[in-house]
Amino acid sequence: MTDILRSEWTKIRSVRSTMWTLGVTFLLMAGFGTLLGVAATASGSGPIPAEEALSMSLAGALFATLALATLGVLVISSEYRTGGIRTSLMAVPQRYKLLTGKLVVFTATALVVSAVSSAAALAIGVAITQPAGLEIGDAVRAGLGSTLYLTACGLFGLGLGTLVRHTPGALLSAVALMLVLPQLTNMLPGAWGQTVSDYFTTNAGSLVVFGQSSESLGAWSGFGVYLGWIAVTVLAGAVLMRRRDA
Repeated sequence: MTDILRSEWTKIRSVRSTMWTLGVTFLLMAGFGTLLGVAATASGSGPIPAEEALSMSLAGALFATLALATLGVLVISSEYRTGGIRTSLMAVPQRYKLLTGKLVVFTATALVVSAVSSAAALAIGVAITQPAGLEIGDAVRAGLGSTLYLTACGLFGLGLGTLVRHTPGALLSAVALMLVLPQLTNMLPGAWGQTVSDYFTTNAGSLVVFGQSSESLGAWSGFGVYLGWIAVTVLAGAVLMRRRDA
């Protein structure tokens, strides 16, 4: 397994798209935090509440999730596009082991970049807004939630890439499932519509970023629901990866 991990690490760090997507993730997080912080302080409306300052600092997570999801898709779909998957499967015939290696390496990479990006966004945002009554524990919790959420979105992209195999199709699926459909479910009527909305992908997962709760879920239970979506996607992709030809 060590050789597989080393090989996957070599692949992910030697591809130009990896550096671009990780760089975009950092810029989106830090950039949005800076812009919103400057705009808030320029309004001169008085001290900014701690919760509002944290929300503004991490507002870039909405878009940074797409950058990491894109990288997750490319980790495997690019091999299908170039035909490199055949070489990978010749070297590692056990397809589940190959996919596990990709998941482990990608998760480690995404965790580090997400943590650095979240910490930078929080540091810049707090330095600009100087919020009233901010406690270090709240900032740490928000940073941890943002890190886990961003990483999970990247894994969702990897699962979709494994399932669909086609880069544009997987990216379109990621945008639909992470951004478009969650918003549409908010418009469903009645109690059943509220439940569907609460349990739908990023509607549930994003609660962990700010420690919020919905009608049905708390912050961590919502994140658990999101991980369930991701697990189902990855497992379905793994089964199809074993059954389909390269």
